[in-house]
Amino acid sequence: MRRISSLFNDNAELAALSGRADSLAVSQKFWRAVVPDPLKHFTQAGGIKHKRLTVYADNGAIAAKVKLLLPSLLIKLQKQGLEVTSIRVEVQVKSSPRKPARQPRSISAQTSSRLRALAHELDGSALGEALARLARRS
Repeated sequence: MRRISSLFNDNAELAALSGRADSLAVSQKFWRAVVPDPLKHFTQAGGIKHKRLTVYADNGAIAAKVKLLLPSLLIKLQKQGLEVTSIRVEVQVKSSPRKPARQPRSISAQTSSRLRALAHELDGSALGEALARLARRS
């Protein structure tokens, strides 16, 4: 039985992918160490290319806040030992899961009959029509 690491070493594409994943994990670790706690859940570090760290923000407001903090964040990253000279902030909106479909509400038969009676009394008015529509939801 072969070890997984030998599979990565035998295949050049997998080895490159593994190296890229390691690089992203390192930059994410450094980013999490310096970014303020309120921003941690809304930002993610990307790769480092030409000594520029790319940071992805969930929305424009978070990106603006990170841009305000860039000088101090850059200094903190350099003190941590990460070789970066600039930080690029990009907005990358996460897709949100679809909301579950609403189940139609219904009313009891007794409530429905009372609403129909009241709608009959108010026949011809907007309130009477609305009550009649509501009574049909049983």
